[in-house]
Amino acid sequence: MLLEIADLLNTDELRRVRALLGEGEWVDGRETAGVQAARVKYNEQLAPRCAAARALQEIVLAALGRHAGFFSAVLPKRVLPPFFNRYRGDGSHYGNHVDQAVRFAPDGTRVRCDVSCTVFLSDPAEYDGGELVVETDTGTRRLKLPAGAAVVYPSGSVHRVEPVTRGARLASFFWIESMVRSPEQRRLLHDLDRTLIALRERDPASPESVALTGTYHNLLRMWADT
Repeated sequence: MLLEIADLLNTDELRRVRALLGEGEWVDGRETAGVQAARVKYNEQLAPRCAAARALQEIVLAALGRHAGFFSAVLPKRVLPPFFNRYRGDGSHYGNHVDQAVRFAPDGTRVRCDVSCTVFLSDPAEYDGGELVVETDTGTRRLKLPAGAAVVYPSGSVHRVEPVTRGARLASFFWIESMVRSPEQRRLLHDLDRTLIALRERDPASPESVALTGTYHNLLRMWADT
C-alpha cells in the first residue's frame, strides 16, 4: 500500500527544518546504501551524528507521533532515526533499487524494514526533476509532493529518484518495522479503520460501530507482533 500524508510537518516545523538543513554537514549519500544500491546512488546526505541531524530527527519523529493517519497505515513497532538527503541540480539521482530488509538501530538491535517513508522538504517549484518513482502492484506512481508532505510504501518495492536538473531537492527518509509484517494485512486493517472513522462520525454509539471496532481489534490481536 502506498499512502500520501499531507501536512505531516506544519509551517513552523518546516521553517525550522530548513534552517537546520542549512547548518548541517553533508557527506556522500552512498555511506548508508547497501552494495547494490550504492552502485546507483548519487546524492548527498546529512552526516547522521551531527547536531543538526539529531535536532531534525526529533522534529520528524514528533510529527509522526501525533499523526493518526500515519499510525493507522503503518502500525509502527519501531521507527529508525530519520536520515536527510539532498539532490542538487547537476543530475543527482538514485537509480532503481530495493531497500535493505534489515538494518541496525543506534543501540545495535536489528530492525526489519517493512515500510519506507519519504518526507518532502522542498517545494516542487524549487527544483526540476527529482520525482520519487515507486513500482506498485497497481502500476507506477510518480510523486513530487509539497514541502511537509510524506509518502509511505512497502520497503520491498522497486523505486528510484529521477535526476534533478535545477535547484535542490531536500527530503527525509527512514524505515519502519510494523507490528503487522504483511502488507496485505496492513492494507485491510487500514481500510477497516477508515470505515470505522466514517461510521463513528455518523453515529459513534451504533451497534455496527461497536461490532466493527471489535473486529478490527481482534484482527490486530491475531496479526500483530509487539
